[in-house]
Amino acid sequence: MSSVASYPLPNNAVDLTGQTALVTGASSGLGLRFAKVLASCGAKVALAARRVERLEAVAAEIRASGGQAEPVAMDATDAGQLVAAVARAEQALGLVSILVNNAGIPDAQRAHKMPLELIDRVIDINIRAPYVLSCEVARRLIAAGKPGRIVNIASSAAYNYRGNGAALYSVSKAAVVRITEALAVEWAAYNINVNAIAPGAFASEMMDGMLSRMGDITAHFPRKRLGDPAQLDSTLLFLVSPASDAVTGTSVRVDDGQQGR
Repeated sequence: MSSVASYPLPNNAVDLTGQTALVTGASSGLGLRFAKVLASCGAKVALAARRVERLEAVAAEIRASGGQAEPVAMDATDAGQLVAAVARAEQALGLVSILVNNAGIPDAQRAHKMPLELIDRVIDINIRAPYVLSCEVARRLIAAGKPGRIVNIASSAAYNYRGNGAALYSVSKAAVVRITEALAVEWAAYNINVNAIAPGAFASEMMDGMLSRMGDITAHFPRKRLGDPAQLDSTLLFLVSPASDAVTGTSVRVDDGQQGR
């Protein structure tokens, strides 16, 4: 089983003091890791997810380490809650200048066997939610005349589908890559950079579920291992830091060579 709690956080790798970050899917897995990483670098972090009790625990941990964090209850399938989450984050911590669109779900089913309810849910969470959140954050930044950074979490599945039963997930993550490219062009004049990270198979709660169904998948990987969530830290911090000022509309694949090219 995997864990994201034991990996050391970066030590002031990037100074994000004064910035407010909104991280979706922050109650577990990679989202939890991203929230802690941003907080460790000085950002005030709004933690968005459905499981409020988990968000409270994460917020308490961040505060105990000297950071600022605010739980924000949000169901990613409810467009009204998406817009409200940005407003609550701003009210509690200040204008959101960093958005990490991490919330997502797999489908793990053959396309022709998926019920309509699951199709709608995957599309709502994986495509509509990051689009709506990005637009709401950008709208507020543009009105305030402030720059911002949006980081969408795509997947190596956006580029490679082997027919093993997750076609809609692959389609949805390809859409995330295109959302990233299109909105980067839309908002370049406003100094809002939009980029994506496309991870391969990384240790997380979602991955635990996959491993329980499929067994050890690493035997087919060149390095015979899952990714360590800490290996995503440097990419995330690069994309929200001044070092990436001219980088926008880019999807960075971080997959340990698992999927080939």
